[in-house]
Amino acid sequence: MDRPALPDPCADWLDSLDEAALHRALHERVEAAFQLCREMHAHLPRPRVWLDLRGQCAGQAHFGRAGLRFNPVLLRENRQAFFVDVVPHEMAHWLVHHLEQGDRMRPHGHEWRTVMRQLFGLPARVTHRFDTRHASPAPYRYRCACREHAFTARRHALARGGRVYRCRECAQTLVYQSLELVSI
Repeated sequence: MDRPALPDPCADWLDSLDEAALHRALHERVEAAFQLCREMHAHLPRPRVWLDLRGQCAGQAHFGRAGLRFNPVLLRENRQAFFVDVVPHEMAHWLVHHLEQGDRMRPHGHEWRTVMRQLFGLPARVTHRFDTRHASPAPYRYRCACREHAFTARRHALARGGRVYRCRECAQTLVYQSLELVSI
């Protein structure tokens, strides 16, 4: 397939959408991708859709919850890429999982790559390159000899509980910089 099977949405239109309209448009895009998948697998169950994913992950096919999860912060900041790449990526996982023996296939294996290329007409990219600073804030600052490191609340709690973290560059133990020590 030389071009994407799902038409690219107009960037100006996407940018004009408020939060609620953007979420509705995402649901419509998932439905369009689902209908395309149904052409290959007539008995494919319709996934439920949630906008409850947090952190650096843009999307997730969650088979235990029978649906797809998306990150609303990354959606808001990367609208075009979300509609063009992330929705087909997750729907490809959904389709492959529901094939015979699908639960035994590798997540980004041959079958998934084939669905991405041949059904959706897209390159089979495994990861995104979104700026995740707003989606995954890391407000706790740690220091080593060579630079400052940002920790999430979870990693900070583990460090406060005794877990030791070392810099991959200089191998020094990272030390928490209390708020009064952090330069502004």
